[in-house]
Amino acid sequence: MTLNPLLKKTTLPQFNKIRPKHFKPAIIKLLKNSRALTKKLLTQKNYTWNNLVAPFETINERLLFVWSAIHHLNAVMSLPKTRKAYESCLPLITEYFTEIAQNTNLYRAFSSITTCEQYKHLNSVQKRIINNELRDFRLAGVNLPAQKKRLFMRLTQHLAKLSNKFNSNVLDSSQSWSINLTKKQTKGLPEHALALGRANAIKKNKPGWCFSLNFPSYHALITFSDLRSIRKKIYIAYATRASDIGPTAGKWDNSKIIEEILKIRRQLAILVNFNNYAEYSLATKMAKDPTQVLDFLNNLVKRVLPVGKKESAELKRFAKKLGVKKLAPWDIAYYEEKLSKEKLKLSSEELRPYFPDIQVLNGMFTIAHRLYGITIKEKTGVPVWHPSVRFFEICDASKTLVGQFYIDLYCRENKNNGAWMDECKTRRCLKNGTIQVPVAHLVCNFSPPIAGQPSLLTHQDALTLFHEFGHCLHHVLTKVDYVSAAGIKNVPWDAVELPSQFMENWCWQPNALKLFAKHYKTKAPIPKKLLDHLLASHHYHAATHMLRQLRLALIDFKIHLEFAPQKNQQLKKIIAEINKKINFLPTFKSSRLAHSFTHIFSGGYAAGYYSYKWAEVLSADAFSKFEENGIFDRATGKEFLHNILEMGGSEDPMILFKKFRGHEPTIEALLRQNGII
Repeated sequence: MTLNPLLKKTTLPQFNKIRPKHFKPAIIKLLKNSRALTKKLLTQKNYTWNNLVAPFETINERLLFVWSAIHHLNAVMSLPKTRKAYESCLPLITEYFTEIAQNTNLYRAFSSITTCEQYKHLNSVQKRIINNELRDFRLAGVNLPAQKKRLFMRLTQHLAKLSNKFNSNVLDSSQSWSINLTKKQTKGLPEHALALGRANAIKKNKPGWCFSLNFPSYHALITFSDLRSIRKKIYIAYATRASDIGPTAGKWDNSKIIEEILKIRRQLAILVNFNNYAEYSLATKMAKDPTQVLDFLNNLVKRVLPVGKKESAELKRFAKKLGVKKLAPWDIAYYEEKLSKEKLKLSSEELRPYFPDIQVLNGMFTIAHRLYGITIKEKTGVPVWHPSVRFFEICDASKTLVGQFYIDLYCRENKNNGAWMDECKTRRCLKNGTIQVPVAHLVCNFSPPIAGQPSLLTHQDALTLFHEFGHCLHHVLTKVDYVSAAGIKNVPWDAVELPSQFMENWCWQPNALKLFAKHYKTKAPIPKKLLDHLLASHHYHAATHMLRQLRLALIDFKIHLEFAPQKNQQLKKIIAEINKKINFLPTFKSSRLAHSFTHIFSGGYAAGYYSYKWAEVLSADAFSKFEENGIFDRATGKEFLHNILEMGGSEDPMILFKKFRGHEPTIEALLRQNGII
């Protein structure tokens, strides 16, 4: 045990020493310790913040620090041994947190603080933390009879196992598929895509050019391959991942897992007196009820659909002009790119040389400095999980260290697809008055550096990086001293995307682009003509892209609102119904969209995918203030820092938004920003 790096009290995880064999022994030891300390807490008679809430935060913070490292390694280095060790810990962790949330004595202890004299003297953040804890106790079934509590526990454990299996199936089915192309079959592929395909082939010891279902590979073929048969092949493989059909049919099939997950979620919701999982999910969000969410989404669809239909008609006419009588799903990205080149005189590949990853990072850090007065510098010698991972420190204007973060930018085998920010450590004020510095993980899946040249990003990649960096700043710039409300903790899920989507705006501003959009060889800025084309592309098919997001949000929310286990093929019917409603582009009837929808079946977005659009409304309105005052206006930047980023989950996000903006958000700013009105 003494040699287990997970049990050593280090400031940062010893990622270079942690092995799968360390996972379970560390978790068992920490769980035993946490249970004993919690039991000791409950031997007191008069409970206060200092003798219950603060020490209880400390107990769980230590456990979560270790679990975060394990969870993170399973996502970024998901080798068979890592996965197996992680899976052995998952039921133990799930059992512990459900057991804690159902602990009647602990619930009563927290509740007793609200009725004592001291409660009046607690600050608003402390009161919010206690009230949210009481809410979460109730949502976990603390008031249920013993038999139903045990059922809730079993269901929660099984749900965690199923969600993890869902994610593993998506990863395995994605990694199992690849396509090898001859020189003739690479027609249309730009230089960057060819370099990526060749590097993949060399790595796998194969001839020609090799492409996989990792997003950079998939995007290259679906967007640029002149061979429709190749596009169709990779599209179907991607659209049928982890399902009953397609090239890996039945091998990693999520069909039954989806049904089981939906069934369990509904059972859990009903156990604690909700009608469905959508209502249960909203108990911790800004949106008050399902009607408000559906009205919000349907209103946006109503406003955006007419423009989306015009864009669709334009794309179909363009494809027809090039000889395609009927546009297929695997044609859409290809002809969107070609139409963009003709209409806007812009190809996404033309921009790559101007977005080398290191340069984009440095420009992003400069923008953060101008807005918030912070300085970001790399620190070497920090233990990491892969040689390409870098570590950075953030200091405020007085040169005080306020946060740290890891960056893992490139795609590789055994790493989950997508991009995300996750917490490694949360800020808190320690007993001696010192501040525990928050730490974040920032993860992307960009094409790695190839053949001696840097990783060249697309403009979309740059947007993704800025997005995740926004989450990162939200977590590490917090000034809240309590771990339960610092950073992204305690922030409603439909508000958590505000800082991330907000940061994307600077990727569309000429004065911001000057800081980082420079040719990686010549250091020349984007030529004015190309820059004008890029800025014009902000509105290019914006309605189409928004409708895609609204479609996913409606599918997610409706299945969690309407799912009933006795109804057959319900998921399929809901998807078909929504496709019919938002029928603006051709769809693949055999698509298994839900089977790889990790956001809602293995992430935290169940009945909450609408959060992206909800927060985008907040983001667009918030950025309008910078458009009014100047995109680098320090005073406005400080207001955003003090009212949003530093406040974490310490206050209702609508109150914080109104403090910054002076009014409640409206969808007009979002529609205007996207050129829809």
